[in-house]
Order: sequence, then C-alpha cells, then structure tokens
Amino acid sequence: MRSIGEMARDSGLGVSALRFYDRAGVLVPAWVDPVSGYRWYEPEQLEEALLLARLRRAGMPLADIRLVLASWSGTDSDLVRKLLEAHLRRLEQGLSDARREFSALRVLLDQRENPMTSLRIATLRLTIAAPELAAALDTVRFAASADPELPMLGGVLFDIEGENLHVVATDRYRLAVARASVAGHDGHDGSRVQVIVPTPLADAMRALAHGEGSVRLSLDGDRVTLEAGDRQTAGQCLDHDFPDYRRLLPQAGDRRALVEVADFREALQTGPVRRDETGTHDLSVLRVTDDGTVVLCADGDAGDPDRVAVNRDFLLDALTAGARDQLVLELTAPTAPIAIRRPDDESGFSILMPVRLED
Repeated sequence: MRSIGEMARDSGLGVSALRFYDRAGVLVPAWVDPVSGYRWYEPEQLEEALLLARLRRAGMPLADIRLVLASWSGTDSDLVRKLLEAHLRRLEQGLSDARREFSALRVLLDQRENPMTSLRIATLRLTIAAPELAAALDTVRFAASADPELPMLGGVLFDIEGENLHVVATDRYRLAVARASVAGHDGHDGSRVQVIVPTPLADAMRALAHGEGSVRLSLDGDRVTLEAGDRQTAGQCLDHDFPDYRRLLPQAGDRRALVEVADFREALQTGPVRRDETGTHDLSVLRVTDDGTVVLCADGDAGDPDRVAVNRDFLLDALTAGARDQLVLELTAPTAPIAIRRPDDESGFSILMPVRLED
C-alpha cells in the first residue's frame, strides 16, 4: 500500500489536498490506522488520484468529479463522456462570456483618460531626507512585480502631492505603501504628480540613498534623476498608467494582533502549512483570537469561519520589509486582504491577498 506522502508525491495533489478529498468523500483511503490516523492507499488508487488532479486543474466541480471517479472503472463510459462534454461546454460558454465583457471593457478604456498619472510636466525638483527615502523603498520593494505581461507593475510608483511622497509597489497579490516627507521643491505648484520608476532604477536609487543628509529627486518630462552629493542615477520612467492604489487600501480590520516579529517568524517557519491548489506554494492559515493572539491553524481546524490563508513566503517578506520588532496584523474576513502595519507609523504598511481554502 502507498502512504499518503507517497500518494502526494506521485499524484501531485499534496498531502493537505488528499486529506480534504478524503473528508469530502471524493478519494477515500483504503485503510486508516485507528491509532495514528495515518492514511494508506491501494496501488490502483494512484490512477484515481492522477485523474482527480487532472479534473481539478480543468476546474471541474467536486460533485461532477465524484461521479466521474465512481464511473471511471465501469464498463459504461457514457456518463463520464457526458460529464466531460458538459464541463467543456461550460468552460467554452464562460470564455465566450468573458471575451464579450472584456471587449466592452476595452471600448470603455479607449473612451476615457486616466488623470491620475502625469508624465507631462516641465521640471520638478524635490529634496528628501535620504534615510526616509531609503526606508520607504525598503518597505515596498518586495511587492514589485516581475511579470513581463504586466509592465505597468514592473516598477515603483512615486506619488508626489504637496509635502508628501508616497512610494507604492504591487504584483496583484500584495501591495506595499510607504511615505517620505518632502523637505522642499521647485518648479511645482503642489498638484499631484505620479511617475513609475523601473525596478532596476529604483534599486539604484536605494543604493544611492544611504547614510544621513538629503537627496534631490528631479523629474523632467519622462526622465527621473536622483542626486546624492556628486553622484547620481537617472533613467526613463515607465510609459504606463499605475492602478489607483488608494482604491485598494483596506479599512482597519476588526481583528488586530500585535506580534513580536522574531517569534512570529519562527512560528511561521516551523508551524503547520498546507499547499495551495497548484501545489507550488506553502500557505499559512491564521486566526486572531478574541484576546488578540495570532494562532496558526492546522488541518484539524477545518471549518473555522475566522481562518485566513496567506502565502507564507509573502508574509515572511512583509515582516522583513516592516523593519520593526513589533508589527500589527489586521484581519477582517477570509476573503479580505490582510494588512501588516507598523504600530508607530501608519504611513508604512503592506497588504496581502488571501488564498481561498478548499475546506
């Protein structure tokens, strides 16, 4: 017989997924040790597990998957074929509906202008404290996208308004925002200006903004320059529109927890994890108790309505970027973003998108 670990390895489903499918009655192990609760599978169940993995990747509902698995080994394959064809028709209809809606959205996009991003400025020069700019870039850098299909996210947004500079980065799954004060500016009436600094240039700026003193940020059309003493780095801004990040910012969560970062990091690294649906990422499942303590949930907590799942590596990155011994975690609902804030500075924070759990 195959252990659950061997079945997970050979099928690609993952141990937590196999446990879920057992509880759902989709793929039940041949024998469960009454003492340890360990699951064991017959060798021929590997074919069912591989079939289940294919059907889930195709997005088939669990109710239909049960019928496919129940009929797969029988002599009459008509039901299996009809279920597969019906699901394919649903997918094709869904794709047709999505194409129609996307076409309408493209028309709307062509008819409107985005006033939030402006590269059409003559000259703007700002003076910023080097430690503030360095800290702001450190706070957001981890969230910058590396997806070549979304070039507008492949940089750091510099959002300048009045006496404040906000730097922002997002890759859709996480978003980070930080603020730096503007000590002085020339050639600007204080109206809002946004430019997207490519990630390599933002990294070069961070390297330049070390130590004490001030740095000078200059914008000239679509070119941005950072000067520190007699050194400088410069380059072209990205010719794209950045999402209106202010619409993405969460309200204060109703469940807040002050965590000791070192202890929480160790708990994340050694505590229970489960795999996501693709089997490629580790998830940490969190819950904030009534007394404000963060608990890492195990599989035995299935069904807890207050659980929130998050990519563990993303959460660890956010803890590092927070650069504090203590951070505040805010949770609202299993489908709402998780906010990580600094207890002493509300201007620097990040949000992480939750991951939907199967059970």
